[in-house]
Amino acid sequence: MSLIEVKNVGKVYDSGEGQVVALEDINVSIEEGDFVALMGPSGSGKSTLLSILGALNPPTSGEVLIDKIPIFQLSSERRADFRSAYIGFVFQQFQLIPYLTAVENVMLPLAILKYSHQEQMEKARTVLDRVGLGNKLHRLPNQLSGGEQERVAIARAIVNQPPIVFADEPTGALDTKTGEEIMRLFQSLNDEGLTIIMVTHNLETIRYVKRTIHIRDGRLVPAGTIDTIPPAPDKAELAQAGY
Repeated sequence: MSLIEVKNVGKVYDSGEGQVVALEDINVSIEEGDFVALMGPSGSGKSTLLSILGALNPPTSGEVLIDKIPIFQLSSERRADFRSAYIGFVFQQFQLIPYLTAVENVMLPLAILKYSHQEQMEKARTVLDRVGLGNKLHRLPNQLSGGEQERVAIARAIVNQPPIVFADEPTGALDTKTGEEIMRLFQSLNDEGLTIIMVTHNLETIRYVKRTIHIRDGRLVPAGTIDTIPPAPDKAELAQAGY
């Protein structure tokens, strides 16, 4: 069953010199439990598409349905509630609050929900343990490595158990080894049923995904145009790595 349906979506921005077409006639279906990489050169429209899929940026034309809900027909308040229930975001630069500890950063999405402080703390502790940071709950971001900060960002994205996570260049600020660890974590979360849509420039990361969508000049590129990617690690390799 399609969890996300994109129908004839276009996006046009007004600039000082006229209109810029960022996306044109995009049609995509994403199934529940999929792990999708959006790839394309800078300026291709992939980040614009991600922001539209994430219910942040309304398209100029077309329609986006998530779980059969036409998200841009919702009022801004209801769309914010929808994002809280359905969507987690992971950003390239982590976007952690520098004066909050790891557990406090992860608790942030729970602040608008009807949980007691203790319940919020327990949920954040549980998910930080899930991403391998159960012993660093009270570290500030500047006391964590880049990979650890990314894990905090992932924990924050999944703490309210959304069915979908959008990730924008999640390994872009990381070294190769740490980036591979983060991709194995994403793959493990996907194996548990989480639907993940990721923007990436890195060909090495797409061996972990189930499907790749290429975008160029605001339009989808037909499948079958990429080089062969080495196979993703199997479950035994993941288990050996602690995922």
